[in-house]
Amino acid sequence: MPFKIIKKSHRSGARLGLLKTKRGVIKTPFFMPIATRGSVKSLESAELKKLGAQIILSNSYHLYLRPGLAVIKKSKGLHGFMNWSGPILTDSGGFQVFSLEAKNVKFKTPNERKSLVKITDKGVEFKSVYDGSKHFFTPKKVLEIQAAIGSDIRMVLDVCSPAKCSKKPAEQDLEITLQWAKDSLDYKNSKLKIKKIGQIKKAKSKNSALGCLDFLLFGIVQGALYKDLRLKSASELSRMSFDGYAIGGLAVGESPQEMYQVLDYTVPALPKDKPHYLMGVGYPEQIVEAVKRGIDMFDCVIPTREARHGRLYFSQAATGGRQRPGSKFYQTINIRAEKFSQDLSPINADSKLPELRQYTKAYLRHLFAVQEPLALRLATLNNLEFYLQLMSNIRQAIKNSQY
Repeated sequence: MPFKIIKKSHRSGARLGLLKTKRGVIKTPFFMPIATRGSVKSLESAELKKLGAQIILSNSYHLYLRPGLAVIKKSKGLHGFMNWSGPILTDSGGFQVFSLEAKNVKFKTPNERKSLVKITDKGVEFKSVYDGSKHFFTPKKVLEIQAAIGSDIRMVLDVCSPAKCSKKPAEQDLEITLQWAKDSLDYKNSKLKIKKIGQIKKAKSKNSALGCLDFLLFGIVQGALYKDLRLKSASELSRMSFDGYAIGGLAVGESPQEMYQVLDYTVPALPKDKPHYLMGVGYPEQIVEAVKRGIDMFDCVIPTREARHGRLYFSQAATGGRQRPGSKFYQTINIRAEKFSQDLSPINADSKLPELRQYTKAYLRHLFAVQEPLALRLATLNNLEFYLQLMSNIRQAIKNSQY
């Protein structure tokens, strides 16, 4: 089994575990920095290791379009292309196809529009946001793309319904998602069958390669905010025996309480011996609440995106900081504010990184004011360190029976 639960909390549904991949074992719960196009914005791969990142997330849709699979294959996969030796998870690209649909629309008249995204039971046809070229993604195609990328954890193609959509389209999206999930698993099993037979013949002990096949494949639970659809999705996917189970279609417009309600009834319906992945979440307090409900894996653009806008995250009370509603363990500051122009205190006196201890808030504010690229790097380092340290603190709290 690639996933092993080390300890369960007696106070909540939190789990401490280990997830085995071809390129290393990952301690859960964990957070994945976003390297959509093969790079975490403004940072080098070596800096991610320095921060303690165990795994990163990249996107099949964007990498397939640019730089294209040819150069990635020549580089021996994305790991070689971006000089990252750790595990990589790739999204199927399905969410990007649908989320970018607004950019894929042509208006003939003010009252008429034509969508350039077409969904069938076979796959999804779309046009590139870069050059308008036409492409067709099928469950098989996205797995072939992820194979060329060489990712360690791969996601099936799915249809992400808007959180507030009516039930009929949510049902239709779910039926397609379930069919695509089955097609994806069938394709994986067919590709691994011969290889697995060869491994069995060579197996000498329990430590053979049979325990860690080339990649892990995750199914994705959909169903918008409809309990019966979510439970149907979880039930049918559970019978398909994926390596892990993701919950998609959240953090797309619903309230935090609505998201928690979906987790409250969906997570218990998933296999307890498999990792649970909440896609695209979220703010620190949302991660804390999701871990309590049995989630093991997270990714989100928040730490890097907000860094680019000058919003910094701190685990301690920060001068001039602001708390989000319901959050008591961290604060944020807008480093671009005038009040920091004379602040000669370190960016983060408690940081493990010398850059954040040695440079001042006034200097960082100045860098943002004059649009120096170094501003983005320092802010991103700060926010990712906060998120990764948060996950480390969560793991330690579960280990100490304090979560």
